[in-house]
Amino acid sequence: MRVSTKSDYALRGLIEIAGRDDSSPVSAEEIGRKQEIPHGFLQAILADLRRAGIVVSQRGQSGGWRLAREATDITVADVIRAVDGPLVSVYGLRPEAVSYSGSAEVLQYVWIAARASLREVFESVTIQHLADGQLPGGVESLTKDDDAWQPH
Repeated sequence: MRVSTKSDYALRGLIEIAGRDDSSPVSAEEIGRKQEIPHGFLQAILADLRRAGIVVSQRGQSGGWRLAREATDITVADVIRAVDGPLVSVYGLRPEAVSYSGSAEVLQYVWIAARASLREVFESVTIQHLADGQLPGGVESLTKDDDAWQPH
């Protein structure tokens, strides 16, 4: 899987918003400055997140962006889907829509398994976990394997 810049920036922006002690709105300028995200790109990402019901904007002197729901209710999977679409696609199709013939039929099962594996991690990690700097136990244990850190 390749994590897009858009998904990475979206998650970093949401961590900034969720990390506010007082839950006050955060300006796009502040998010961009703290996370080194280009302003125009960030505005487009925030618009995608607003359409997905993940953030809301507040106008005015003390305006900015805040979460539309609790950080514990927003998963990494929600964010990736909001800005990039499905977690796994095969030449633009969802794995269950892909069909192969003959000996290649088994390949569809690989794509389905890959999606299930990604879901297991991405749907268990919330924005609150990220803002707190603590991953769920099962996800954290995956990072303890030395092989996980090695490029292949």
